[in-house]
Amino acid sequence: MASSKPPRTHSKPQNKQRRQSAFLKLKRAHESAKRAARFQRKREEAKNPALREERRARNVPATIDSKRVWDDVASDDENMLGRAVDVERLKRQKKSQGTENDRRQQQEEEEEEEEDNDDEDELDSMLDEEESGDDERSRESSNEPSKKATSPSAAPPRRRQSSPGGSTASTNLALTPEALASRFPTLFSPPAEPKILITTSMNSTLHAQAEILTTFFPNSVYIRRSRHHHGHKYSVREIARFAANRSYTTMLVLEEDQKRPCGLTVVHLPQGPTFHFSISNWVEGKKLPGHGNPTDHLPELILNNFRTPLGLLTAHLFRAMYPPQPELQGRQVVTLHNQRDYIFVRRHRYIFRDKRPTEKSVVGSDGKPVKGVEEIRAGLQELGPRFTLKLRRVDKGIQRRSGQEWEWKGRMDKERTRFQL
Repeated sequence: MASSKPPRTHSKPQNKQRRQSAFLKLKRAHESAKRAARFQRKREEAKNPALREERRARNVPATIDSKRVWDDVASDDENMLGRAVDVERLKRQKKSQGTENDRRQQQEEEEEEEEDNDDEDELDSMLDEEESGDDERSRESSNEPSKKATSPSAAPPRRRQSSPGGSTASTNLALTPEALASRFPTLFSPPAEPKILITTSMNSTLHAQAEILTTFFPNSVYIRRSRHHHGHKYSVREIARFAANRSYTTMLVLEEDQKRPCGLTVVHLPQGPTFHFSISNWVEGKKLPGHGNPTDHLPELILNNFRTPLGLLTAHLFRAMYPPQPELQGRQVVTLHNQRDYIFVRRHRYIFRDKRPTEKSVVGSDGKPVKGVEEIRAGLQELGPRFTLKLRRVDKGIQRRSGQEWEWKGRMDKERTRFQL
């Protein structure tokens, strides 16, 4: 008796080429269905734009910035330098609490006035009963204060409207907490004419990069720092004292690793503090495609997205390194943009031109075109250098050895939703 094969219980093709062709057919069918649904949705949204707004509001992606965690501290906390506190939100809460306190105080005053008026009415009625022989004029005179008292009180206080959101991510330096300003008084009163001394680490080869920094920071001078057998090995503290005696306001120390910039130490003279940054992604201007050449004009300074007390402290440090009155005819701007505790440093030259027919208008944070500049666009040309900074430590004063006493120190946090700047 011949044996029979068991029936097949699956529809999977046995041949490899057949399986591939079947997979491609399923993939094409799936993509065509998605394309048809997309075009159908596009036609429906063209007829009803409200559907597009609902879809965009529903499909907001969840990013790390949207999941950012903030600490709840008081505005007068002295140890708020290492806390992740949104200064703008803290200021808004303080204002709302102030308005609530004023409203409560005004309500209490109105209640006290009503109680006093009731007492006066009772006294007037008692006097009317005792003095029954008084004429009508005396009654009218006695009723006048009661009428004045029972007149409608002042209008209730107006409710405070919600604060509008900022159109850009620019840093508001006016929101600096008072405790932070009193802790670093010299840093929050910038000089009228900054003067910067730039040097390097011992026996460094970054002379060309240091010369580039002299064009990046106005009113700066570069002094080589060598260490040979017959020379004195000056420390950072001695150089800072030398610079402070010659009216320098800031000292920069460019650090080197394998003949590339790896760190930047910024010393605020004459008494500190000292900021330690690490440098990454250093690119000189001549290596940028379509780059321009910088001029000697004083540039404008843009500080973006510094929101915490430590971020405002860092923003004030860089603000003290640039003159308060830029030369607008040079059309140069230096941008320091903070994104997830990384400070991206760029320098551009801008020009205003007419909008081309193929270009879109400038939109604000709400996604709508900004009024007044619908037909204007700005062209940018990067001048360089471009690099990225990350704050590692803030030391007290100017120390003999770095890291002995520090105001803030970067921690090895595993929480990705917590940022310091």
